[in-house]
Amino acid sequence: MDLGPLSICEETTILHGGFLLAEQLFSPKALAELKKSDWEQVGQPIIEALREISSAIAQSHPQAWTKKALIIIWAKVLQPCPVTPSDTDAQWQEDIFFSVGNMIPTINHTILFELLKSLEASGLFIQLLMALPSNICRSELERFVEHVASDTSLEDVTFFLDVWWEMMKHKVDPKDPLLTQFRTMAHKYLSSSDEFSHPPKRFKADPDACPIMSLLEVLLDGLKQIQNNITAPSLKCCAVANLADMLTVFALVEEDPRELSITVYLDKLATLISLWNSDTQNPYHQQGLAEKVKEAERDVSLTSLAKLPNEMLFVGFGYLHSLLQQWGEELQAMLNSSQRLSYGSYRLCDSLTSFNQNLEGYLDTRDLSKEEGQMVSELAECVKNFLRKTTPTLKGRGSEDITASIAMAIIGQKMDRHMEMCYIFASEKKWAFSAEWLDCLGSNKALFREPGLVLKLLETVTTVDTSGREVPEAQAEEVTNLILDCYSELSLLDKNKVLSGVLSSWGWKGLSEKLVTYMEGFQEDLNTAFNQITQSASEQGLAKAIGSVARLIVLHPEATVKKMCSLAMVNLGAHRFLAQILSAFPALRFTEGEQDPNSATSLLVACLKETIWGKLSSAKEEKQFLEFLSYLMNPPEQENSTIPLTPLLAPEEVIKAFVLPYLMLHVEEVDLCLKIFIQALEAKPRSDGSSLLSCSPFPLLFTLCQLLDSYTKYWQHPKAKRHLSLDSKDLVIGILEQLCEAVLPKEENPSPENWTKSLSWLHRKTEQLDWTVGLRLRTVFKGHFKCEVPATLFEICKLSEDDWTSQNHLAYGPGTGLLAWMECCCISVDTCEHMLSLLAVDTGNPEEVSFFSKGFLVALVQVLPWCSPNEWKCLHQLTKSLLQKQLLHVPYSLEYVQFVPLLNLKPFAQELQLSVLFLRGFQFLCSPSCSNWLPAEGWSHVVKLICSSLTSLLDSIKVQSLCPWAQGQEEDLTQETLFVYTQLFCHILHIMAMLPEEVCEPLYVLALEILSYYEVLSKSDTSANALLRKANEQHFLKSIAENVGPREQRKTLLQKINSF
Repeated sequence: MDLGPLSICEETTILHGGFLLAEQLFSPKALAELKKSDWEQVGQPIIEALREISSAIAQSHPQAWTKKALIIIWAKVLQPCPVTPSDTDAQWQEDIFFSVGNMIPTINHTILFELLKSLEASGLFIQLLMALPSNICRSELERFVEHVASDTSLEDVTFFLDVWWEMMKHKVDPKDPLLTQFRTMAHKYLSSSDEFSHPPKRFKADPDACPIMSLLEVLLDGLKQIQNNITAPSLKCCAVANLADMLTVFALVEEDPRELSITVYLDKLATLISLWNSDTQNPYHQQGLAEKVKEAERDVSLTSLAKLPNEMLFVGFGYLHSLLQQWGEELQAMLNSSQRLSYGSYRLCDSLTSFNQNLEGYLDTRDLSKEEGQMVSELAECVKNFLRKTTPTLKGRGSEDITASIAMAIIGQKMDRHMEMCYIFASEKKWAFSAEWLDCLGSNKALFREPGLVLKLLETVTTVDTSGREVPEAQAEEVTNLILDCYSELSLLDKNKVLSGVLSSWGWKGLSEKLVTYMEGFQEDLNTAFNQITQSASEQGLAKAIGSVARLIVLHPEATVKKMCSLAMVNLGAHRFLAQILSAFPALRFTEGEQDPNSATSLLVACLKETIWGKLSSAKEEKQFLEFLSYLMNPPEQENSTIPLTPLLAPEEVIKAFVLPYLMLHVEEVDLCLKIFIQALEAKPRSDGSSLLSCSPFPLLFTLCQLLDSYTKYWQHPKAKRHLSLDSKDLVIGILEQLCEAVLPKEENPSPENWTKSLSWLHRKTEQLDWTVGLRLRTVFKGHFKCEVPATLFEICKLSEDDWTSQNHLAYGPGTGLLAWMECCCISVDTCEHMLSLLAVDTGNPEEVSFFSKGFLVALVQVLPWCSPNEWKCLHQLTKSLLQKQLLHVPYSLEYVQFVPLLNLKPFAQELQLSVLFLRGFQFLCSPSCSNWLPAEGWSHVVKLICSSLTSLLDSIKVQSLCPWAQGQEEDLTQETLFVYTQLFCHILHIMAMLPEEVCEPLYVLALEILSYYEVLSKSDTSANALLRKANEQHFLKSIAENVGPREQRKTLLQKINSF
């Protein structure tokens, strides 16, 4: 059958016969006069003719001839009647549809629409409609809506809703020759017919594109016309779903919407297909799985290239609201009934759920008028109520059973998102090792040649192989070989990614402990491979050797590297070639110390130590070992080779492993260590290595400075690399201070020139570090170098230019002077007192004091998380000093009182202000702008610091309560102290409420301690209204404690309060 040229053939003859029979049945009337009610009388011959043609060629071209026949029929409907014989001749020559269309009697749109409806060809209808020029397209759709709205039947409604749904799913196929011919024909008819010479109202003609928005407007209007004829609940579901989807996809969704996650996408496909499988009336029920998947993909992948006009959008909103009000109860009853989930009910819930989610975003991001906002809000509430009152399970029966088959069909036929589906396939352990899974993997190996997929497959296979599931040995070996084949086809860069993943997941032994059965012949394979490699070592064979080693090294990295290290010593001259092979795998730089802080040795160093160190028996072996190390630090250059080689050992690593532990006279390897030391220095630029030749303590000073510098970014470091706590920072500072004292030149210093050079070197090196680190060396640099600080510090302090100099720091822009000042105050108690004496704040200017106070809180929050305990003590004392000097303004707001207390709180003013300041600091620190600064350990550290200050506050309060606050005054401060305790208790609970529960234990203990102090003190209160006040305060404390999150803590606090 020829589907190309539209010529007269056997199929067109059958079609012609069908129309002739229909014409006879309708005689004496002409088919052009046929009305909708006449179709049942005359339509059957036409339908049977089409079915006869389609069934005859269904195996080779399903639906293809149906499309061709409909194009012929539609062309006949649109074809202008020739006016003169010359017009007829021209059409025979120019119109490709004229010859076949001429065999068909003159017909009207009624026959076309009824035929489409009878064939349930909504998809073909939209394909052909959207191929037409825009004027004709809209005009034909309006005719269709007019046809459906007249004498509307159940079939009319069903077909109309299907057409609407197909239009939203439609994607243009520019490569379809039939559609191209049909479009070309329509363009010619457009230019020669008066019927289409004027566009419809409210529509601007565009001959090059069909405006989807205009068509959706027509369909929306059509729905309104046939609404009263939509009586079946299933059709009402489809109508509401269509409208909701239209508003979602063509209005609410962002211009660049995010795709559904692949798991959600697969679940939706599985649900749809399971619904179709269980519904024998569904048109897709009899189709094969691949066809169902393709159709389901269209359902879940709606996209829009344009947006509905605002006027139409709000018309749609209003209409959807109206439909839900009219049909809501009926649809909810259907959805909540015990009957099985249907395709229509699934679509309704899914569409409304998506609409609801997107409508919330629309409300949040659009600037709507009051009326528009009210309208959208009412619709949103209506949709939420509808969904709230329905309880369907949006999952078809058996959807989980077919999920694997769907994923594999997508992979096998390379459908949309098939690469993402490969990751699902590779990760899903329940599917692994099934016959279908094996066949898919074997048939689509090329798709799995990605490092991420290879790692996923290895993880899945090793998990299944060790999970107790019985997998036949031959099958496990077949799967492992398939995966390793995919790995072997990867580039060297991707092989390293896989190797890195294997080392990270399974450590130095790689897959060997997970694939025990497969590894039975590994040692033999290892020996065979390296015998061949060492016997044929050459530049030409490097790529081949790397390929052989790659497969071995991913199975057992440790055994493979040990074998290569051993051969590098045993085989004379092979060490260079083996070093080149190793240098092709930078992934071997992996250290288990990243997972185990007690073992930070790299795999390669560990293998070198185990196989070579202490076992060298001759000068030749020693020389070969030295060269081997050198090659590993600096891979030998290759001529005419594109294989990238990477240094596997850093000189510092070599010095740490093979030099520093053995640089003692009584150690046997000290001579070799010195040689290794020299090689390590030669491997680095001379300027960096020169300092290592000196026995001066300055390099140690710099090492300590580097450690302190790393503390400035302490919480940015991964947890596995934070081997010291911030408490240890005080210890490092103490050691540094002692060392600074030790290096100060004595009066009898024999070489002041060397000391000056070393000092210059140290100053030069510390310039690379955080500026605060340099201040800690002030005693060493004094008289030689000025203290270098951010320029903004000069705006806050009256610094002497004899001792201080400013530098521009990118992190310290305008307004950061107070931050720099506070960081200076953290250095030491002496520095803190000095900086306080230099502070320039005009207490006579209220605005300046206010700005200073606000800036102080901001700076405190920025510095607090990185403080050591001693640094925090400095800041705590600094804050007290500022309050005493009245340079710091901390207004105390009585937030936790039911009435203004008539008490003398002046003796406790400083304690209350400090407590409030800490609370405000935590409010700032826990705000959205700062809450992501710290990991859990960071919050624990901050809590520990603040608890130390609060404990100090409590001690201060106890002292104040026992001593008269003013000379000569004997006033009892019991009531005031009790009030202050309640305030601190409230502040602590407020702070706890803002923090993660797991870090609040110290604060909780402190809260209990405050209650104990309160209880003891309240018993000594002998005032007249003590009982009443105690009852009131007890009730107040209980109301506060009832808000504590953790149940056990809340219970304990309430028990404590109840025991008063």
